[in-house]
Amino acid sequence: MLTEPRSGRLAAWGNALFAGLVSPDEAAERIVAGDAVHRVALPDEEGAPVGLTLALGRLRSLGAVGLRVALPVPGHPLGLSGPPGFNARAVAAEEAVLVHGAALGLVPAVHEAGPQAADPEDVHTEMVWECLPVREAPPADVPSLAEAERELAEALREATEVLTRLDVAGSGPVADAALEAYRARTEAGRQLLAPGYPARAVRVLELAQRVGALVAIAYGGGGEGREHGGALSASAIAARAEALRPVERTARRAQVAAYNAYAEELERRREGGRP
Repeated sequence: MLTEPRSGRLAAWGNALFAGLVSPDEAAERIVAGDAVHRVALPDEEGAPVGLTLALGRLRSLGAVGLRVALPVPGHPLGLSGPPGFNARAVAAEEAVLVHGAALGLVPAVHEAGPQAADPEDVHTEMVWECLPVREAPPADVPSLAEAERELAEALREATEVLTRLDVAGSGPVADAALEAYRARTEAGRQLLAPGYPARAVRVLELAQRVGALVAIAYGGGGEGREHGGALSASAIAARAEALRPVERTARRAQVAAYNAYAEELERRREGGRP
């Protein structure tokens, strides 16, 4: 939760491109961010996966009118619409992008090369998005922005109470690092969404990330793998996870609502005959 999902960048800047608010080059640059390269394995295309600018143009020619994010986990197919094969791939990746209007979905696969001997921190990442058929149906369990904002206010209180009850504020350098990561992300919060997104979506995404930061700290690490801080018993770890699960779920739902807000607005405009 402390890091922006790649699916979020792809959906946000892809939507801005579809709306004519950014150039193809700018959209591709924003989507790639710190990764080395992104490629898309398009359907019915021969040869190697293609670059983002060509892929986004191709998707638009296939009828794409908006991109939506899914952030599913086992037992919670958040943002997905089927079929089961695609859902399984998305759950394994814990993220996906649904291409509304083209009945396609994109699932990421990360390939890393490195670290290099000359520079141990020089790790090159290549993202390949596999394009698969999906159902054109309402996505699962995605709230409206208004619902997400209300739920987040309660989730923030719950996360704070859990932190206090579990006394994890004193978990040392791990918690300090997680808080610092959140502060750094907050400073850049206004850049998380592309042009055209409503202010409420930005507000909801920032609050969702704040709740996610608190959840990560309560887990004891905030990084991938959720390393539980301190010498906790198995029962204590289970109790912590049980207390945090609904808070984490709310934060993920809110993230999806924020990223999907502009695609839904674009679709409403087209259905209403507006440009």
